[in-house]
Amino acid sequence: MTTSPVNVSEPLDIGAVRIPNRVFLAPMSGVSDQPFRRLAQRFGVGLVVSEMVASRQMLLNTRQSTQRMLFDRDAGPVCIQLAGTDPQIMADAAILSVERGADLVDINFGCPAKKIVRKASGSAMMRDLPLATEIMRAVVDAVEVPVSVKMRTGWDHEQRNAPSLARQAQDAGIAMITVHGRTRCQFYDGQADWDFIGSVKRAVDIPVIANGDVVGLEDARNILHRSNADGVMIGRGAFGRPWFPAQVRHYLATGDGLADPDLSAQRDTVITHYRGILDHYGAGRGLRIARKHINRYLERIGAAREERRAVLRQGDSASVVQQLHQLYDQAMARAAA
Repeated sequence: MTTSPVNVSEPLDIGAVRIPNRVFLAPMSGVSDQPFRRLAQRFGVGLVVSEMVASRQMLLNTRQSTQRMLFDRDAGPVCIQLAGTDPQIMADAAILSVERGADLVDINFGCPAKKIVRKASGSAMMRDLPLATEIMRAVVDAVEVPVSVKMRTGWDHEQRNAPSLARQAQDAGIAMITVHGRTRCQFYDGQADWDFIGSVKRAVDIPVIANGDVVGLEDARNILHRSNADGVMIGRGAFGRPWFPAQVRHYLATGDGLADPDLSAQRDTVITHYRGILDHYGAGRGLRIARKHINRYLERIGAAREERRAVLRQGDSASVVQQLHQLYDQAMARAAA
């Protein structure tokens, strides 16, 4: 079994910031909040990135923007991702991010969501490279910390202009680029084009991180072999298993698979995550937000739909924890039979 073409256990220097290893957790709106990022960091991911924060909302100090910027300062480098279309507002938001503790600022040119694109933000910026370049220069000039960019391969198959945008990013002083191997118009359909990420890597001298469809260990090895990227970013593959990026790191470094945590450890992780969500959002809102995470965890251990629904319908946190114990005990009994 061959390992990765890049040593993912080696640190990666992004400007003056040293990232301890080259397996990153992607920003995922509604998923990679502080409680989830905290778990991934405990398992050993190299870098976590905040959920996308709208630059105008940040300057207005909205509840959502404040929560999305919360980090554990002692857990590793802090990277806050910003989205917007006004260069000055983006620059001001970057300054505020650094004042609140960001070690890196990431610019979102990759989000395909309709509500973001309608505002000409996210991946819509790939149709306006002059404005994208103006934004990058404004943010780089505004802060002393390294600035990175996350992009897609282009708007659609006829406009796969990521290599051009990457060259402009490098010229603007951007320190790292992450590429999701789909166009905006693909959303998450089809297969990410890992080879095309290689064309971005060849276009620039700064680090390039590969992203898209890394849901298994072989995916991680193949995306790096085909893109020649400097590291890998994992998104949906970590949903419901925050230990997966650590497994990827071990596999890419050694060629050996690392087993999932045993069911007892998984149960403890789920309950820790659940309680962290309640602490972060408050009991009422936290109960609702936790449902998608709990459902995914329980799917992974083979809990039946009705069993999952019974947990998700609970309005009392103690009852949720009690049922989680019961379902994991049942899963352990099945595994031992």
